[in-house]
Amino acid sequence: MTQRSVRSVLVVLFDGVQSLDVTGPVEVFAGAALQAGHAEGRPDGGRGDADAAYRIRTASLDGGAVRTSSGLTLVPDAALADEPAPHTLLVPGGPGTRDPDPRLTDWLRETAPHAERLVSVCTGALLLAGAGLLDGRRATTHWGVSDHLARRYPAVDVDPDPIYVRDGNVATSAGVTAGIDLALALVEEDLGRDIALTVARHLVVFLRRPGNQAQFSAQLAAQTARRDPLREVQQWITEHPADDLSVEALAGRARLSPRHFARAFQSETGTTPGKYVERVRLEHARRLLEDSAEGVEEISRACGYGTPEAMRRAFVKSLGTAPAEYRRRFRPHTAG
Repeated sequence: MTQRSVRSVLVVLFDGVQSLDVTGPVEVFAGAALQAGHAEGRPDGGRGDADAAYRIRTASLDGGAVRTSSGLTLVPDAALADEPAPHTLLVPGGPGTRDPDPRLTDWLRETAPHAERLVSVCTGALLLAGAGLLDGRRATTHWGVSDHLARRYPAVDVDPDPIYVRDGNVATSAGVTAGIDLALALVEEDLGRDIALTVARHLVVFLRRPGNQAQFSAQLAAQTARRDPLREVQQWITEHPADDLSVEALAGRARLSPRHFARAFQSETGTTPGKYVERVRLEHARRLLEDSAEGVEEISRACGYGTPEAMRRAFVKSLGTAPAEYRRRFRPHTAG
């Protein structure tokens, strides 16, 4: 590895920062640097070496310790003013983004354009937007503040659904763990899939949730039903997407009449049984396309679509792309 391959990562710290927004991506980049060192046969894995894959630094406005939103204290490496523009500038989120120090906004406005890659985690997007760095760009953030981001900064094209969005050299991610997903995607881009996969396994997380995956799974997007029979039906749908999931069949499992079941299901979950089934089947099909070598016909049967054409229509309707194209975009290597 040559000096040119070293990528500096600077993480911005401030009072009220969300600690996981900091430590999640840092663990990914640090783990990747270690694995890259091992791949070159260095016993120390490159830690502390000038030729490490990533050189990670943290900095606050005055170089002093900051208190996170959970009460932890983080001690930075330096003051922001003393740090040169990095390869990757990472801006985490947290309650401290609600009323930031104007000096932080000024520093971001002046320094961020000189970074090769600008990354935000969760509500860190509010800091980037406040510095005018997201104007004219597509971006995402935690679902709970996406409306606020869109209202306060109308020049930003806010997409509240994906777990992360990349627009040129600017990448924004949703809440907390989405910062890990984005960091893994960046490592895969920088150092390759093998190193990213090793880091993901070490952290016991998925290697690659594609950026346009929804922030909520079908179960999380819907409310959990209050009554046991309906909750059990929700779980049954998730575990048996290929079964008969008609209203009549599901009503039978809940021991209710179809009409009563449909009305109660929508009242307690906020969505109709049909729409819930659609989301579960689509989510299951996406996972199989991303993570398995099964053909589209096999997947269509396994997910309850019956035919590849029925699955294709569902994908085009919901995602604007056919299953084969979805697999090509979000599964970089074929299995085996």
